[in-house]
Amino acid sequence: MTDIARNIQEIRERICRAALSSNRPAEAVTLLAITKTIPVETIDEAIAAGLSQFGENRVQEAEPKIVHFQATPDLKWHLVGHLQSNKAALAARLFDFVHSVDSIRIAEKLHQAAQEMGKVLPILLQIKLEEEETKSGAHSEEIRSIIASMAEFSALRLNGLMTIPPYSEDPEEARPYFARLRKLSELLESEQAGCLGQRHLSMGMSNDFEVAIQEGATIVRVGTALFGNRSSGWSGSPI
Repeated sequence: MTDIARNIQEIRERICRAALSSNRPAEAVTLLAITKTIPVETIDEAIAAGLSQFGENRVQEAEPKIVHFQATPDLKWHLVGHLQSNKAALAARLFDFVHSVDSIRIAEKLHQAAQEMGKVLPILLQIKLEEEETKSGAHSEEIRSIIASMAEFSALRLNGLMTIPPYSEDPEEARPYFARLRKLSELLESEQAGCLGQRHLSMGMSNDFEVAIQEGATIVRVGTALFGNRSSGWSGSPI
């Protein structure tokens, strides 16, 4: 068994324990492997070990990887990083799921591109729960107007919410943010049933995914715990 395979097995076991501790089935949680800066050879190992859902932060970095694996069946590629409007058309072509829609403008750009391709693109609305300059996301006063605009975007399918809490070494510090996203999801659905589609909650990374699962995460974005620390050029919180 390779190191990657062992890491995957360990993470899946931790997901299972976290889900069971909150009376949820492990199958309700998708392990999304974040492959920012990870070479295709390592992704090959992850595929061989059973992973099929991969996340990238940047459209340009993702493109050669997605092209490389385009003949590999059943892979799904998720964009989890901030999306610039001038990259929206390429993102709509490359990705199967976009987690980081944070404005009507971005949604409109994705819709136009997906519509031209005859594609229906699942998306999540990224929510900004804390005023951090380095974090993207829709503010509370924008959320309902963005959701209302989805009626005009037939080529998009809003399937839930995503957030990135402030980084802390203590995963319990993230729990209030995860709980807030879950409660927001419940509130929005109570106001307009079905507005969040499959009601995904994309939250939790390598250092706090178990807490996120306990608070209702359906997608956890894990990179460092699967692949180890990024290259020397990597900076920021561990995905």
